[in-house]
Amino acid sequence: MRFLAELEHELHARGAAGLTRTRRTLESAQGPRAVVGGRRMLVFASNDYLGLAGDQKVVSAMRDALERWGSGAGASHLLSGHFAPHAALERALAEFVAPCDDARALLFSTGYLANLAIMTSLASRSDAIFADRLDHACLNDGALLSRAKLVRYAHADWRALEALLARTAARRKLIATDAVFSMDGDIAPLRELLALADRFDAMLVVDDAHGFGVLGAGRGTLAQEGLASERLIVMATLGKAAGVAGAFVAAHRLVIETLVQTARPYIYTTASPPALACALLQSLESIREGDARREHLAALIARFRHGARSLPWRLLPSVTAIQALVIGDNDAAVALGQALWERGIWAPAIRPPTVPAGTARLRISLSAAHADSDVDALVDALHACAGTGGTRAITRS
Repeated sequence: MRFLAELEHELHARGAAGLTRTRRTLESAQGPRAVVGGRRMLVFASNDYLGLAGDQKVVSAMRDALERWGSGAGASHLLSGHFAPHAALERALAEFVAPCDDARALLFSTGYLANLAIMTSLASRSDAIFADRLDHACLNDGALLSRAKLVRYAHADWRALEALLARTAARRKLIATDAVFSMDGDIAPLRELLALADRFDAMLVVDDAHGFGVLGAGRGTLAQEGLASERLIVMATLGKAAGVAGAFVAAHRLVIETLVQTARPYIYTTASPPALACALLQSLESIREGDARREHLAALIARFRHGARSLPWRLLPSVTAIQALVIGDNDAAVALGQALWERGIWAPAIRPPTVPAGTARLRISLSAAHADSDVDALVDALHACAGTGGTRAITRS
């Protein structure tokens, strides 16, 4: 069959280019250590930045909620699937993130759906969306589905964006950016982007999937920068630092009401189980009280960066839990990831198209659930693979 033959050829070509992806199956709960394929591994592959995925308070909240609310929502939010825990969580998130004085929040099943909803509901053919070149795929996909003109600017180059905004004749203008970039770990120039939104009468869409819960006392990257405005539309996921599942959008009440009325990814999706909302209410409380977790995470980040500074690979600048070690060649990145795996450490290799060609890397994710000794083990293993010194570099400083 021609169709299947073409697929086989394309998959073979991907393999020859070092781009084949494989899934590893966990046989234990999420955490700094997990059983994978019968082996107990030290995990640096998760976005569970605060260690809340296995937190017993969150687990207990979900267990209790299952008894009361059942296992499923049964319908979309606009039919019969919007439960009291959903409403309570939306109110709590709007108050906590507070992108503007009159903010509301709206829950989604995934961050991908949330960003599709934002783009397709708020922009159309006569509009323009200006997106950072390293934005997450769902922002770009949402922009394409909106049929608005998609204009991409060089990574974090707000001056290039300024020139593009000055030339546009679009009716509506949306600036879209990750807050913390998921593969580099750096932070967008949010203050400058918001100033441009003010100047050119645009809205600023901020994907804070990797900042919420961690930065700004947990409120996110915008809070860390001290920014609030009616021009802000904030999306954040609830399966990373929050440790459960789902996502939300927080923005001015008119933006949120527009999403309720027009967003197809919201209207035509079954609501997430109310038990998840109950677990997330507990998770949000843990985030509010999570300064000790965040301080420990910051110390681990500094410890790793210090220990990795003499490695032969390029460590990208990042003060976040995402630490990218750029190897370059696809096969070399996979080989380094495999060498760590054989040493009992899981740090995934990331290759194009997720990252630009020639920048294949290890994406190392740190968690507050890690111990100092876990980071030391990772540093030692990397130095062993490179043939250099290990944690002696840490202990001497």
